[in-house]
Amino acid sequence: MQNIGIKTASTASTEDTEQPRSGPGRDLSPLLAGAATAVGAIGALLALTDSDSALRGPFTLFFLLVAPATAIAAALRGLDPFGRVLASVAGAIVLDMLVAQGMLAVHRWSVSGGITAVTVLSALALLLVPVRRRRGRTARRQGS
Repeated sequence: MQNIGIKTASTASTEDTEQPRSGPGRDLSPLLAGAATAVGAIGALLALTDSDSALRGPFTLFFLLVAPATAIAAALRGLDPFGRVLASVAGAIVLDMLVAQGMLAVHRWSVSGGITAVTVLSALALLLVPVRRRRGRTARRQGS
């Protein structure tokens, strides 16, 4: 039987040097996040270069859903995992639709413009998360 406990700083250093975790029990989250980032970046690159590749459509769609969803999910850390995924995917779809509708309203529709707009808005949302957290910490420190 295996004990599962919280590692403190002293036990983490001794346990990690004894036996590295390998096999089916290791955490694949960083590997999957890296693969998702690569697929999204390739999709954006294929769309911006107007490539004739068969992967252009699926990879670009993946980018258009995952980039804003990741930014929104980072801002919603307080929700349970299912609610966070649901809200972030819905927010990504809403952001994509708002960008498309805004570009159509001003008669400036283009694929590269849409990809660029979604990228910029997602990056801004993702960069505002640490700013908001830092501001929340300083407000709590000043209030106490």
